[in-house]
Amino acid sequence: MFEKKGVLSAVACLAISLLAISLGVVGKDSVGDLTPIEQLGKELFFDKISDPPWVSCSSCHDPKVGWTGPVAGINLGGSVYRGAVPVRFGNRKPPSAAYATPSPVFHFDEAEGLFIGGNFWDGRATGEKLGNPAADQAGGPFLNPVEQHMPSKQAVCAHAAASKYADLFEQVWGPGTLDCSETGIEATYDRIALSIGSYEASPEVNQFSSKYDYYLAGKAELSDLEAWGLELFDGKGMCSACHPSEPGPGGEPPLFTDFSFDNLGVPRNPANPWYGMDQVMGDDGEPINPKGADWVDLGLGGFLASFPQQSFEFAKSEENMGKQKVPTLRNVDKRNGSGFPKAYTHNGFFKTLKETVHFYNTRDVESWPPPEVPDNVNDDELGNLGLTDAEEDAIVAFMKTLSDGYRPKKK
Repeated sequence: MFEKKGVLSAVACLAISLLAISLGVVGKDSVGDLTPIEQLGKELFFDKISDPPWVSCSSCHDPKVGWTGPVAGINLGGSVYRGAVPVRFGNRKPPSAAYATPSPVFHFDEAEGLFIGGNFWDGRATGEKLGNPAADQAGGPFLNPVEQHMPSKQAVCAHAAASKYADLFEQVWGPGTLDCSETGIEATYDRIALSIGSYEASPEVNQFSSKYDYYLAGKAELSDLEAWGLELFDGKGMCSACHPSEPGPGGEPPLFTDFSFDNLGVPRNPANPWYGMDQVMGDDGEPINPKGADWVDLGLGGFLASFPQQSFEFAKSEENMGKQKVPTLRNVDKRNGSGFPKAYTHNGFFKTLKETVHFYNTRDVESWPPPEVPDNVNDDELGNLGLTDAEEDAIVAFMKTLSDGYRPKKK
């Protein structure tokens, strides 16, 4: 069973670069506004390390739209992004890469009776290996055949070794650390993932620069509608039950997620291209998604079911089927232009914040499509909230204050 770690403070988690330093990183001098390891992670994050070479981490996690999917047409449809091999698609909408580093190492909280932490929608990037789920996650997409499709860890390393930032890599990690040999590749690949995790933990990614942050600091005022929305968010709407809006015990800015997992009863998205991946072959000649349209996204429960049958995790799999990680609401409305469409929930079924809030409010009292996974649906905190149309609008107005990049008016 995963050891219980406890939910780390935002400040501690945002200091993932200190973990890298403890593993041998030299120097903390700034490179522009970033430390050397953060700058290295940024180079890797935006580099097109894929086969063929046209996809980077930023292809699915663009800062202009809140570090998630930047293609309007995709967001309006299946919401799942194509990989380096253009006919291949994954199965879920890209989550935000911002505010991912504070997620604690995946564990079972005995007091709450819940699994907490990890990254990816199903929690499978546990953080057990590298000490932070975001770093564990960073090593996944490079080798995923439906994402960046690199043939091996050595190929990723060779790309970095031939890059303009190769010298920076050895400045950060030490001479000889960009080692692509059979004996050195595992440690090198971990350094690559830790570097990306350090960038994702940097103030450039986790800015805490929203209107709400300025409001908490006494440097901005919420409008009457936004203030009403906050009151409803914390009260009648019960949003803060999973998306806490209050600063932490040490004054840490709120992250708007409790890092837990939940089955909201979201319907399947019929436009998800993953359903057609039974007609697209992988490199091994087998269908990428053999189940085709019969595939069901089991979320956390599916991940837990991959453990040995005698394990604690496997025993907990049935009661967690259909649960997906509670995402941060920071940057939930950040977009590239006022008309840019975004998609919400793990499969992108909802296309507006208003529609999403209305579903939370009326799931059990209006005619919605059935949940993709009918088991373990949260019936306590959503479904029949009794919000009026105006109250829904107020909650949406408040959530729009969570986008980074706000500039307070000069007095």
